[in-house]
Amino acid sequence: QVQLIESGGGLVQPGGSLRLACVASGLSFSSYAMGWFRQAPGKEREFVARLSSLGLTRYLSDSVKGRFTISRDNAKNTVYLQMNTLKADDTAVYYCAADGRGGNRRLVGHYNYWGQGTQVTVSS
Repeated sequence: QVQLIESGGGLVQPGGSLRLACVASGLSFSSYAMGWFRQAPGKEREFVARLSSLGLTRYLSDSVKGRFTISRDNAKNTVYLQMNTLKADDTAVYYCAADGRGGNRRLVGHYNYWGQGTQVTVSS
């Protein structure tokens, strides 16, 4: 049984930082590309970041480029999303997801497994 469990969300002021983590179990973690998505109220789930299985290739959405960083520790079966200079528009539920294929894949349907999500709220 595959499980992806996110943590690290919370309430932060504009300009602040948060680090999200996603721990995976039940799959060969180092064989999967990992992604982060987010979904704000009333909006569709959107791509945020993706990291290849060995951590060599990163993709970031234009809206977070220069502010967010994705990384992974395959020894710990964990992927991270470091979020800096947060804005109110970053408020959303953040999901991690696993994709068994390589490449620049940014659609929700490309991902095989999903976590339950963690809430990030940016507000003063």
